[in-house]
Amino acid sequence: MVQKRQLSSSLEDYLEAIFNLSQKGKVARSKDIAQILGVARASVTGALKLLNSKGLIDYKPYGFIILTEKGVQKAQSVVRRHNIIESFFVNVLGVEQQIAEQAACKAEHALGPVVISKLLNFTEFSTYYSEKGTDFIADFQKYCRSKGL
Repeated sequence: MVQKRQLSSSLEDYLEAIFNLSQKGKVARSKDIAQILGVARASVTGALKLLNSKGLIDYKPYGFIILTEKGVQKAQSVVRRHNIIESFFVNVLGVEQQIAEQAACKAEHALGPVVISKLLNFTEFSTYYSEKGTDFIADFQKYCRSKGL
């Protein structure tokens, strides 16, 4: 059975942006979120109202945006999915960092927990065997380069 996400991809992106700003020691403001996500400030306002109504942020117009405990947990889940996918793209598939970042941002919303778990397990497995001297990932990446990929 496919598990349905409680938030849209767009709202998850807003949570992720707020979380990342807070992790950098910055306060989250509408204009910063608009700049990060490349959207109009009016769009940010609408999304913030929705996130506030779901209890994920504390938000007052023209004020700072603060994640609630529930919001932090949800944002950490999104960031974790993103990091697992990006790590797989970079460390297993050999995708360039910038391309992997963009692709992970899209994939984090589409892949379910089973697939994310498998990606994490395979990345850990391949790292373990690379450290043991069986570097089939390097061989795979070399093969891809020979094919012009």
